[in-house]
Amino acid sequence: MPPSLAAVRQPYQAKRAMVVSGEAHATDVGLDVLRSGGNAIDTAVAMGFVLSVTHSGMCGLGGGYILARTGDGRSTFLDFREQAPIQSSRAMFLDSNGRLSADSVTGWRAAAVPGYVLGFDTAHREFGSKPWADLLQPAIDLARNGHPISYLRAQSLRSIVSLLNDPESTRIFLNRGLYYEPGNVLIQADLAQTLERIARAGAKEFYHGDVAHRLADSMKANRGLIGLADLRNYHVSEHQPLQGRYRGYDVLTASGSSSGGVCLLQMLGMLEGSGYEKSGAGSAAVLHFLAEAMRRSFADRCESLGDPDFVQVPYETLLDRARLALLRASVDPDRATPSDQIRPGKSAVREGASTTHFGVVDAAGSAVAVTITLNTQYGSGVTVPGLGFLLNNNMDNFAANPGNANQYGLVQGEANAIQPGKRPAASMTPTIVLKDGKLFMVVGTPGGPTIANSVLQALVNVIDFGLNAQDAVNAPRIHHQWYPDRIFIEPGFSPGTIALLKGRGHEIELRESNNDVNMILAGEEWMQAGIDPRREGKAAGY
Repeated sequence: MPPSLAAVRQPYQAKRAMVVSGEAHATDVGLDVLRSGGNAIDTAVAMGFVLSVTHSGMCGLGGGYILARTGDGRSTFLDFREQAPIQSSRAMFLDSNGRLSADSVTGWRAAAVPGYVLGFDTAHREFGSKPWADLLQPAIDLARNGHPISYLRAQSLRSIVSLLNDPESTRIFLNRGLYYEPGNVLIQADLAQTLERIARAGAKEFYHGDVAHRLADSMKANRGLIGLADLRNYHVSEHQPLQGRYRGYDVLTASGSSSGGVCLLQMLGMLEGSGYEKSGAGSAAVLHFLAEAMRRSFADRCESLGDPDFVQVPYETLLDRARLALLRASVDPDRATPSDQIRPGKSAVREGASTTHFGVVDAAGSAVAVTITLNTQYGSGVTVPGLGFLLNNNMDNFAANPGNANQYGLVQGEANAIQPGKRPAASMTPTIVLKDGKLFMVVGTPGGPTIANSVLQALVNVIDFGLNAQDAVNAPRIHHQWYPDRIFIEPGFSPGTIALLKGRGHEIELRESNNDVNMILAGEEWMQAGIDPRREGKAAGY
């Protein structure tokens, strides 16, 4: 058994309400909102905007998803992923030789229309109870007065070269020409003013007001694609969560433009009834079956999933129990299935792993799971002059050359081709689990393509292997995404376990995690939270 599975670690516990996030300031503000009588959505709004200040390299004012379930059983899924601008086109990032250009990743053209502000505004209008301006004030204060830089954020600011190519980003994210050191205070005065405008006027300021005009003018001056019409036409896409059932638990998870919820439910469907868990947590037999389920789900993901407002996503087929039973039966317990035998062709979805996730449970039993992102760390590297926020680079999440091999010999799916107004497919998997109709779990993580697989493992660590919330997120994880045909495996598994996996025909690549799983478990009397030790999150409650 891996060392991190061997000893029980006590999770953080609270009796009435709980918040958990990847950044301490956001968690502290969330607890303040809960203590002052705010509900789960109020808390999520305040935390989301704090993270846009203190964790701006991960989410800025980009986009994401909110999964919410009220204490009386209502649920919704808000998709506020960025949308492709009107001027975007199918092959806009390809040169004359069909090669992908760098401006899909860095610079002004990499940005899709941000959905962040309208996403949280929509959630607040539907479910919030506290004044909008009051909820944004903590973020405004942290931007205006500054906050100390953590060790990990200081390291990230040193590593992102694209920030040094943009004068505004250099001005803000370098400390008088030097790198910020841990403990140095970062002040973001322009961002504070932008958030003050949004606090006074709501989302209409960002999409119709002075902020919108200044953003559009800066875009035009720098050959960017986002115009006033893009901002005015942006909309949040609201869906019912995808729902599935696993071993008597009801699973509510991401729908909309996310592929993560489909993948999670597919993999759970393959695991249920397989008996995979009998060999014990962390065993080679368990890891083998997990990898085979991941492999099969990612094959479907690459072919079928995209923005459901533009393409017909075959949810019924993908989640058909008879089909999942056939996929389960196709797993050889003693031998890896070569990915070439799962489906012809190869596919890759470009997706950044620098995202953040947080969860909230309030005293009335309402729960919110939120995953937000700029795509890659610090997005496009561009800060909008005078407005203080970073632009995302989510145009790079689209399939730049669908149906044709790129320079790596990989073919990407038609369902995720660039179209004006379309949202790129994502892996984000905010998830809520119920037991007998009552809240049981809130879980999610950043991590790009690894997200659904990491949520899966955290979930089954609790349901199938009886781990508490902290041990469930501590445990080392694996990842298989169909192609490349190998298991990516974290440190922590024994050499014997790795040898047994190789003996089954798996190629193994050791890799450090980029996940930051956090989890809340709701018990009959007490709640517990698990904070991923791989980063620097925090839980708080009362």
